[in-house]
Amino acid sequence: MQMIIVDDEAHWVDNLSLNKPWDTLGIEVVHKAYSAQEALRIIDTYPIDIVISDVLMPEMTGLELIEKIRSLDNKIKCIILSGYSDFEYTKVALQNQAVDYLLKPPTDIDLLNAVKTAIDQLNSEWGSVNSYERMEKILRENLPRLQGQLLQSALRGERISIEEWERKLENYNLPFRLDNSVLMLVRMEEEFGQYRNNGQHLLEYAIFNIAEEILDEFANVWGIKEEHGYLAILIQFKVEHQYNEKEMNIEKLAMQLQSKVKQFLKGSLSIVMTDPFHFPDQLSDKYRHALAYFRQIVGDERDFVMRASDLDNQTSSGVLDVIHAPPLLKNLLEAGRWESAEEKLTQVFAELDDKWAESWEHCLETGYIIGSSFAHYCHRNGHTLEGLLGKEFELLQSGEIFNSINKLRNWSFESLSKLKAKASDDVKDIRSIYVKKTQKFVEMNLHHDVSLRALADHVNLHPTHLSKLYKYETGEGVSDFVSRLRMETACHKLKSTDKKVYEISAEIGYLDPAYFIKVFKRQFGKTPQEFREEH
Repeated sequence: MQMIIVDDEAHWVDNLSLNKPWDTLGIEVVHKAYSAQEALRIIDTYPIDIVISDVLMPEMTGLELIEKIRSLDNKIKCIILSGYSDFEYTKVALQNQAVDYLLKPPTDIDLLNAVKTAIDQLNSEWGSVNSYERMEKILRENLPRLQGQLLQSALRGERISIEEWERKLENYNLPFRLDNSVLMLVRMEEEFGQYRNNGQHLLEYAIFNIAEEILDEFANVWGIKEEHGYLAILIQFKVEHQYNEKEMNIEKLAMQLQSKVKQFLKGSLSIVMTDPFHFPDQLSDKYRHALAYFRQIVGDERDFVMRASDLDNQTSSGVLDVIHAPPLLKNLLEAGRWESAEEKLTQVFAELDDKWAESWEHCLETGYIIGSSFAHYCHRNGHTLEGLLGKEFELLQSGEIFNSINKLRNWSFESLSKLKAKASDDVKDIRSIYVKKTQKFVEMNLHHDVSLRALADHVNLHPTHLSKLYKYETGEGVSDFVSRLRMETACHKLKSTDKKVYEISAEIGYLDPAYFIKVFKRQFGKTPQEFREEH
């Protein structure tokens, strides 16, 4: 959690922020503000949870501040400090939902108890937002979409652990076991084309319902429209009907589906079914076999029901798996997921070693995909692969890296390392550019608004991102840099010009000369005039 302490008396702010055990309550960051306006700027920039504010401050009182905070964010908890035991102050504070109203100086016990109360209120409110009942309601509302995404992922071959499968099947209310199943791939024929842009999803929903009606007595049905436009229907016999599973004619049931769809929806279906397989680990392979049957065997035939079992040897032999399975290497590089890209390559070469150790063609196919992924990444980021790899690029041009799996492996990992190093250098260069743009803007506009929000707008970054980036690159916070530059500029002007103190105050961004004098004295232990006289 993050908290801010607001008071125009600097010693109160510094004492409370630095000398209290806030970390024991779970407060990670304590911000300091010496005016209400400064507090509002910080609240606009950082995710503030708790505000401790004095009542009487120039320009805006603490009560006006919490009223303003209420209009911005009703969840922020406010605690008021005051040197006055005034009923009207207390009344207004309570009207604005202040957690507590403490008299100065508060005891440590009172202050920490007030903050703990605020934290308890926050935990209670956010806990209700994330309550089990609410999450359960959201899950119910999104259940069909979640069920569809899970089956789509399984068809694509995305790997999920057995434990995760069991958990998701239960949470998504899917009555499926990790057991034998059959996949039915359905193609809606041309009669349905007239509905492509007007209600086809309703027809697809109707087909799923008809399939469930036909199979519901003895099998569970789970269907989606997969990414190629087919309807994928997963069928699993219920436990009580497993004993006569072999006697049940799946082809006959598929023909019933065809007949009912033609009768009630006035359209034809072509259906390819798989042999029984173990769900979920064999699902992706069987799905690809069924797709291949549509593409390679069926041709222009339509309105049929066929099994894809006789195609197994033809379609599975010689097919690379890992290199084509999501997430693709190209996408991992684009996302900057370097460890995942390295893990992907490790899996790719493990498959080559295990299945295709003697196949030059598979090595060639893998190398082309890896090389094109590397080139795509370079071009997207304003580089060339040849410029990044140097002599390593010549091995790709000559084809030498395709001579063996080991040569391709060494080249791929070495090239990935160079791409990663270049990306790291690019990030450093970008950070440096942002820092320089920020510093230059502050130097040119010290007398204007140089708040973190204004600086972030200037460099087109989120304030929090700019704050972290600047601190990481320079070791100094943005606000610390602005304050330091203001004080250095003030010192220079006091020593080298005869301008009035109020003029210098305005030129470095302090509209209130009294506040400038207070900040200057806190920094140097003397007033600006005393500093000028000494120098």
